[in-house]
Amino acid sequence: MPIGTQSRRRDLRELILGYALILVVLWTPRPWQRLLYGIAAAFLIAVLCLSFRGFQSMGLSTTNLARSLWIIGVALLLCAIAALIADHVGTLQHNGGFLPFVKRYWGYALWASAQQLLLQDFFLVRLLRLIARPHAAALTAAAMFSLAHLPSPILTVVTFIWGWLACLLFLRYRNLYPLALSHAILGITMAVTIPGLVTRNMRVGLGYLTYAHRGFHRTR
Repeated sequence: MPIGTQSRRRDLRELILGYALILVVLWTPRPWQRLLYGIAAAFLIAVLCLSFRGFQSMGLSTTNLARSLWIIGVALLLCAIAALIADHVGTLQHNGGFLPFVKRYWGYALWASAQQLLLQDFFLVRLLRLIARPHAAALTAAAMFSLAHLPSPILTVVTFIWGWLACLLFLRYRNLYPLALSHAILGITMAVTIPGLVTRNMRVGLGYLTYAHRGFHRTR
């Protein structure tokens, strides 16, 4: 069997297994979810380490960093516009100052960065080797990213748009840092401008279906 064929089959197996593990984690109730989360994380990290081809290839160097900083600027502009609108309609959530804000959202910022790493360096990179057209690979990666956010209608749409744009921008600049930071900015913006009852506190999968807003009781 040609080496190229073996490599493509390995890429396909890794994509299917990695994506399946992520979906299983999202749709499994606790306490089993925590165990499966550990298994999925270990698998994804192991694959990324074994396929490591350098920091520049992964977008973790300073290559094109200055040229791509405008992406963060656009994210901040959208953040400001959304905050002004939310403040006008009364949905802007104030977190009591800088330190409480950081304490509340630093974990999400790390999680957003991890998602961006997986989208670009796990899914997109393998899809580029399986699909001849880069734009088609970007659309496929965005669709997979979006479907992982079901059944949240808002996050499913938003993540498809962002996932597609992020993949195209990664193909152009090959730098992950502005994408990860922009992801965190946009996600936190949604959290503080859209009521949690509407987004169900940004939950997806089984967590979205079982979400119960504080003070809100479902009738049996």
